[in-house]
Amino acid sequence: MSYWKTVCLGCALFAAMAVESSAQFKMLVNFDGLSNGGNPGYMSLVQGMDGNLYGTTTAGTVFRMTPSGAITTIHTFNFSDGSLPDAGLLLGTDGVFYGTTLLGGSSTSCYSGCGTIFKVTRSGTLTTLHSFDSSDGASPVAAVIQGADGDLYGTTEYGGSGTCSNGGTGCGTVFKINSKGTLHTLHNFNYADGSLPHGALIQATDGNFYGTTMEGGANGSGTVFRLTAAGVLTTIYNFCSLANCADGEAPFAGLLQASDGDFYGTTAESGSYDCNNGGSVGTVFKLTMGGVFTVLTSDCYPEAPVIQGTDGNLYVTTAYGGNGYDPHCTADFNDGCGTVFKLTPGGEGALLHTFNYSDGYVIYGGLFQATNGAFYGTANQGGADYSGTVFRLSGGLGPFIAFVQPTGKVGKSAQILGHGLTGTTSVTFNGVAATKFSVVSATYMTAVVPAGATTGAVVVATPAGNLTSNVSFRIGK
Repeated sequence: MSYWKTVCLGCALFAAMAVESSAQFKMLVNFDGLSNGGNPGYMSLVQGMDGNLYGTTTAGTVFRMTPSGAITTIHTFNFSDGSLPDAGLLLGTDGVFYGTTLLGGSSTSCYSGCGTIFKVTRSGTLTTLHSFDSSDGASPVAAVIQGADGDLYGTTEYGGSGTCSNGGTGCGTVFKINSKGTLHTLHNFNYADGSLPHGALIQATDGNFYGTTMEGGANGSGTVFRLTAAGVLTTIYNFCSLANCADGEAPFAGLLQASDGDFYGTTAESGSYDCNNGGSVGTVFKLTMGGVFTVLTSDCYPEAPVIQGTDGNLYVTTAYGGNGYDPHCTADFNDGCGTVFKLTPGGEGALLHTFNYSDGYVIYGGLFQATNGAFYGTANQGGADYSGTVFRLSGGLGPFIAFVQPTGKVGKSAQILGHGLTGTTSVTFNGVAATKFSVVSATYMTAVVPAGATTGAVVVATPAGNLTSNVSFRIGK
């Protein structure tokens, strides 16, 4: 398995990744391209308040799926309300889902529409919040996020007023939009500070927003940036800064801020390892807030974001690669249908699954860990009807709780997702007991942040045992 040898810059080459025997893979859904959608894009699933998982397909659907894989299409786009939803959904604090479409909408400024921002209820009622018109952005590929202030924040890959490498305009934007649909452009990229932001933003523990651009910057190979809420942008890393672009280039995905406070991400190209038959590959990297950059590993086209599991490890998908060789899985110089692997924050890796086309091919989307402890993901292609799949990967991790918004103030309600919440007897915020909480259903509850609470883990005591949050709940001012 020479493919799975990885390179860690600054340390020795370690042995080939071992196959994690405890990981149990199950394909849950075959998309057929018609009745249930098809070809999910750069999309990670999201858990709703009802405990189900929600997502999109580029065939033009929004779907709901039970944790066991029963899928229902809840909305089909009709171009006027959007087309080609490439990104996943956000669960807002109002219980509604928010998303973007790459094309469509009411604007005629772009040939196939400039894309939209929408909200959709669990029952499938969709409202278009904004249609881009190129001047304020075009082609939002990434999902939106909800800031601590309640507004939505996101990026468009094209559009805006910034000057691009060819002298034209439209290198992409960062925007915020409120619940009434009023959009404000926070930044227009101008190639020198980045171009083509493809991944989603994150709001870090310092309150600032962080993201990536696929191109532009000092070396033309993409950047990592920090943006204040007022729109002041600082480039904190320019890719292709190491010899032979060993640090990678073209980061398609956004960043993860892990429990250690550092950022982790992927690049889709370059890196120090030669992918199968001569193709350029990408990297998984670590970056401190101060800009100290480390390559953890080089692998075959990781185009999705990194996530951190409840075990503290990092989980990554690759679009291609692995030893699942199938005639369908040969595109240009890329062999292999894609993989899932995990890394320690120090870069030691284990292969969890290699796709073989029948269970999926071209893994553009990232994993999502549901509160039952299992990981879920999607493949853009492959499966019985060649239109992609949804899969589950179980690694023995137990259930936990998560938050709709992991930041809140004392005296305000925190919204908690989980399973088996009925009969909850107590909720503590970093050891301080909440005096008021309300169990709405087995999968959703609220708790008022108590006086004296500090940033840290939240623990919910249920009849089946204590459930601990996967991330710290941050106490805001």
